[in-house]
Amino acid sequence: MSNLPDQLKLLGLRHTAAHLDDLVASATKKRLGPIELLEHVADLETQHRATKSLERRLARSRIGRFKPMADYDWTWPKRIDREAVDSALRLEFLETARNVVLVAPQGLGKTMIAKNVAHQAILAGHSALFVTAAQLLLDLAAQDSARALDRRLRHYCRPALLCIDEIGYLSYDNRNADLLFQIISRRYEQKSILMTTNLPFSEWPTIFPNAACTTALIDRTVHHAEILALEGDSFRRRDAEAVKKSRRRPAA
Repeated sequence: MSNLPDQLKLLGLRHTAAHLDDLVASATKKRLGPIELLEHVADLETQHRATKSLERRLARSRIGRFKPMADYDWTWPKRIDREAVDSALRLEFLETARNVVLVAPQGLGKTMIAKNVAHQAILAGHSALFVTAAQLLLDLAAQDSARALDRRLRHYCRPALLCIDEIGYLSYDNRNADLLFQIISRRYEQKSILMTTNLPFSEWPTIFPNAACTTALIDRTVHHAEILALEGDSFRRRDAEAVKKSRRRPAA
């Protein structure tokens, strides 16, 4: 068996090679026949590869830490379509390469919802990438050649789901508007985009002032999209006020 682990690695059976002694001991103890042993090895390798694939997709997604939807207070927003949010979490929009746009004031949990949707996509076997609008456009604008830019554009067009967070918090020049339009155009009717924004589409020209492509950018975004509008006060403001009140009570 001295060369067996190396041969197993060459065949791509790395998990079996790493746990060969335990596998042999378990097979001997259970008195597994040849077919049963092969089935057991196949099951272990399939489970191991599925786990590694999930870990890779999670690492590449750049989702970071987030609260699960079980922690979301559905009673706080003054307006929220829970069925539409649940539909997004069920990934129904991915089947037809539709988009989802979360429109809400700051502090109502649109980033939390977006990260949960991306996480569900990864658990379902899809690839996903989460990035803020500022990070995306800064990365694209920093490319120093047409070839490098095309490579980065393909990078952002590769995942099954691209989440672009925080559109509307900063203003961008015409160059950045053109770059975002290229991303949206390349994914148009091919792969889904999930966006979060604090501004209604009527105010998007303020994000890209004087950009000729703003109307086309909006048009391609909303053509095949579910627009989920949330209204209400900020969760963070509510929590901050609750902390202030709790501190005042002992003093009183």
